[in-house]
Amino acid sequence: MNAPRHRRWSRWLPRTIASRLYLILFSGLLLAHGLSFGLLFYERYEAATSMLMTNLEQDVVVAVKLLDRLPPEEREHWLPMLRRRTFHYMLGPGQEGGPLASDTSRDMASMIAMALGPRYPTRANAVSADPERFQVHLKLSDGSPMVLEVQPSVMPLAKWLPYVLAVQLGLLLLCTWAAVRLATRPLARLADAAHTLSPAGEGERLQEGGPVEVANAVSAFNAMQDRIARYMQERLRILAAISHDLQTPITRMKLRAETMDESPEREKMIGDLGQMEHLVREGIAYARSAHGASETPVRIDFNAFFDSLVYDYLDTGRQVAFTGRVNAPVTTRPHALRRVVSNLIDNAIKYTGAAELDVGNDDKGDVLIRVRDRGPGIPEAELGKVMEPFYRLEDSRNRDTGGTGLGLAIAQQLAESIGATLTLRNREGGGLEAIVRVPAGLRNRGR
Repeated sequence: MNAPRHRRWSRWLPRTIASRLYLILFSGLLLAHGLSFGLLFYERYEAATSMLMTNLEQDVVVAVKLLDRLPPEEREHWLPMLRRRTFHYMLGPGQEGGPLASDTSRDMASMIAMALGPRYPTRANAVSADPERFQVHLKLSDGSPMVLEVQPSVMPLAKWLPYVLAVQLGLLLLCTWAAVRLATRPLARLADAAHTLSPAGEGERLQEGGPVEVANAVSAFNAMQDRIARYMQERLRILAAISHDLQTPITRMKLRAETMDESPEREKMIGDLGQMEHLVREGIAYARSAHGASETPVRIDFNAFFDSLVYDYLDTGRQVAFTGRVNAPVTTRPHALRRVVSNLIDNAIKYTGAAELDVGNDDKGDVLIRVRDRGPGIPEAELGKVMEPFYRLEDSRNRDTGGTGLGLAIAQQLAESIGATLTLRNREGGGLEAIVRVPAGLRNRGR
């Protein structure tokens, strides 16, 4: 029950940790700030309303009694001095109107009547709805009519308050950004270092420092990289030692077999020894392919590079068609790239007798190298598995047709070591297409 609900919520969440932290921190701070501002505004509104009521009550009593004691001819002169922001006094009968519309108006009218007492009977009516205004009618001691006109309004907000609120929100956003950046920058550096991690130990080493948790993670990452490098170097030394130890007895056995009389068993033995030599060479090549980044990168003309590669195949009588051009020179590791493309071409020729090589640039400027054939292709479920070491489509194949299962694995590992990617897909109408994407700028492990 919880899993579907979690998936529904996760669809609305940002994808990155930084974005989620921005959302959580800023939303929480904004909610807390808004709540504080709302409570402050409510308290200010209540205080302003109470002050308005008190001032109105005291002012009305003083003003009415003052005007009542003045001679009729002097009352008009005093009206401007008794005028306030929310109410003023008028001599005369005033305006007629309907009943009071709001609780505030009724409370204020009731408070005025209680303050003046029975000596000055009052009557209130509304004269305007927007803005709300009402009048309180009464008579002075000499029978002269008088009106108090009130426009209920608390103290308006200061003009600078919205600007202060905007500055506060800006500070909240800035502090949130700084906190998230401080928390996620080590993760970003760790992810970049992981992408450049090299089995040969040539990847970027992170500088240890910062908070204790970050320093521990960086130290663990550097130690892991060192252990991987030691493991790979040990593996290479073991394979090299095995190759050296095997080549000597294999060569000796071949020499002995060649001195034997002609027989089917002699030919089978020589063939088996040749397969053993080939398997040892391929194993060493696969181990060394992880160290392709040790080659110094150079800027090369891809068009001349592929022309030379294709002519080498044509000179030996193998069918390789070449099409396409690359717009500009690219910095890469040519020997590793040549091995990648040669493995793909050899694989196509082995199973179909011919290969098609096409090069070009995509919209980003990266170089796309396509090696195609018109063979039987590969089942879709097997496209990812064929690049695993020692994996062959048909276990029943012998070494002459099925190979060692290392050709594509070597190509993929060399491609990764120079920052390229290798993908396979079946062609329409039959056949296989291998696509090598080489970045226009060198973005590989060993740089």
